[in-house]
Amino acid sequence: MRVRRLPAAVAAVAVLGLAATGCGLKPASQFAPDVTGKSIQAGSLKGATLSVTSKNFTEQILLGKITVLALKAAGAKVVDKTNVQGSINSRKAIERGEADMGWEYTGTAWITYMGKDKPIPDPQQQYDAVRKADLAQHRIDWLSYAPFNNTYAMAVTGPNAKKYGLKSLSDMKKVPPAQRTFCLETEFYSRVDGFAGMLKAYGIPKPPSGQVKKLDTGVVYDATAKGTCLFGEVFDTDGRIPALHLTTLADDRHFFPIYNPALTVRHSVMQRYPQIADIEKQIAAKLSTKVMRKLNAKVDVEGQEPVLVARDWMKSEGLLE
Repeated sequence: MRVRRLPAAVAAVAVLGLAATGCGLKPASQFAPDVTGKSIQAGSLKGATLSVTSKNFTEQILLGKITVLALKAAGAKVVDKTNVQGSINSRKAIERGEADMGWEYTGTAWITYMGKDKPIPDPQQQYDAVRKADLAQHRIDWLSYAPFNNTYAMAVTGPNAKKYGLKSLSDMKKVPPAQRTFCLETEFYSRVDGFAGMLKAYGIPKPPSGQVKKLDTGVVYDATAKGTCLFGEVFDTDGRIPALHLTTLADDRHFFPIYNPALTVRHSVMQRYPQIADIEKQIAAKLSTKVMRKLNAKVDVEGQEPVLVARDWMKSEGLLE
């Protein structure tokens, strides 16, 4: 990827923010400003009461806040249940009827929720398979998916990439075993599509426990940038990658699944309010990797409030007045 260098002061703010918060993100509040629909039809959901959940990392909270504002602009009363600890808990909230909707990733659903061990490389085919299976098994609808792919990636600093000749995940073998240190978030360490699977796919023996640090998500970025670990597990759409001058290694054996996001909604809710699909489609079409990195950076690097970042972006795209 091309690394975008920020001014030193901004990069310093990023590092200080990560160290201060532990994850580069202040706790998401339930505050939502008053908004009026523009391309989102105002009043189209008047009388509806809907709840929105999300996982507890920046991108998910942003997607959740965008949805809260979109539904509110359409006239619904919205219960904000974003910032839930862990993927499973957020997902179960929808399955149990404790929340009506939340954004999910195709790869996560296919591997983690549906128990498949082989991802489908083609994004459209992966989405179609997930959508069909989730409706049949759990009565959950998948709406239009966004084009960005929030896949896992391994990041290194520029100097370390140059030192060891690191361009792809296959190049990890170039590093002497005793120097292969990893900073990982706990969920990645335990997932089927995570650390152990990646090592197996690339023929790399599991390192001793002392060479693997399990950290909060945001801390991984800072620790990798500081050299605490040689390799850091990151999300490819995260704005801290360019802010901290990290570079990601190409997944040349295509181990990681496609992680296209879509709003998932309980089927009974969609039957009652089918207009949600039109609202979400307008949003999903605008969410490219470039856009998502920019929005993530506004929160994680600049320290802005997620709901205000969401609102300002939606206004700039003509979704809101």
